[in-house]
Amino acid sequence: MADRVTDKDVRDSRRTATDSFSPRGQGRLLWPVGAWFWALQFAVLNPLLAVLLVSLYGATATEVGWVLGLYNVGGFVASLVIPTLADRSRDYLRPLVFCAVGGVALVAVLSATTSLPIVVLALVVLGGPPGVGSTLLFAQLRHEGAPPTQVIRTRAIVSFAWVIGPPLATLVAGAAGTPAALALLAGIGLVNVTTAFLLLRQRRPAPADDAASRPRLLAQLRGWNRWGVVGAFTLLQATNIATVTIATLFVSHDLGAPITWAGIVLGAAALLEIPALLLIGRLQEHRSTRLLLAGGCACGVAYYGLVALVQEPWQLLALQPLNAWFFATVAGLGLTVFQDVFPSPGLASGLFTNTRRAGAVLAGLLIAALGSFATPYRAVFVAAAVIVLLVLTASVALHAARGETRARTASR
Repeated sequence: MADRVTDKDVRDSRRTATDSFSPRGQGRLLWPVGAWFWALQFAVLNPLLAVLLVSLYGATATEVGWVLGLYNVGGFVASLVIPTLADRSRDYLRPLVFCAVGGVALVAVLSATTSLPIVVLALVVLGGPPGVGSTLLFAQLRHEGAPPTQVIRTRAIVSFAWVIGPPLATLVAGAAGTPAALALLAGIGLVNVTTAFLLLRQRRPAPADDAASRPRLLAQLRGWNRWGVVGAFTLLQATNIATVTIATLFVSHDLGAPITWAGIVLGAAALLEIPALLLIGRLQEHRSTRLLLAGGCACGVAYYGLVALVQEPWQLLALQPLNAWFFATVAGLGLTVFQDVFPSPGLASGLFTNTRRAGAVLAGLLIAALGSFATPYRAVFVAAAVIVLLVLTASVALHAARGETRARTASR
């Protein structure tokens, strides 16, 4: 999945990057605050959006499906176009301000109208750019020369926001109604505007070597190796999305347990993901990315394969450390791999973000394809294990083939 020079060269370059990227004072706090609130904005909005459409704008179930589909299409386009334009200007913080203002404008429109068509237009036009905020933050980190450890640590903050966001959203909406939830979103949006302006004021100059011309966009998109990386991570993301999607049904139908067990299991996986990300970030300073990716995929194969055999919900809960390590590997290391493979930070972060969206489409197709099995939800875990094993095997085989080619070239 990722090919690098010698491990010693990698560790030396990481140590140099760590020494050169050391935010101080207010900037040390600004990055985690910014990452937290950008992630929190959508961790609050996503669980509430369908509820808002029904309760405030009278949408039917069919209309909710169409609106969410259009909203996600807008987000997909924005996450490719905005970072790519930012790459051309090599400015990621001014677009971040634009995206932050778009988030506040979206909440303003949602609060001011009861017309569903206007809401749909606002979600497509104004809802896409705020979803690019985290992508631009990661692109700016890379642009300033942040080491992979810093990137992964920031990704852990994003994960923590997604642990807190959904319960916070439902608590506020349940206690004070959906208008209070909109007020919460407005407050988060204003914090994002503030942090975006502060980051713009305090931004660091890019490293000297960034002044060299990057390859053109089309040149960066050429090559089977690059698209192999994109395809591999799309498949890995798909296995996570598919198994999370059917987790509640697996617990209630296949294990015959109360659905509260599904909440406990998913919550445990989300909480364990945070220390897993932090530990992976530390390990990457001393171990090769390729080795860590292989270990993470091995955990994924083990997790999915063992879940297909469990008979009790406590057994599923006991396997969540494997699940957390696998997904932390994909979500944390995956971003740094894309930043290594694609020289333009915005393109790298945007493509990696969209592996999640493309993976969601594949996950739906996978679940549908296995629907005719006697135990379709257990079959999803079996298929996920096979997919991750195939990705791991292909990666190892390609690396071995490259090694043989280099050895033959060196011996001539």
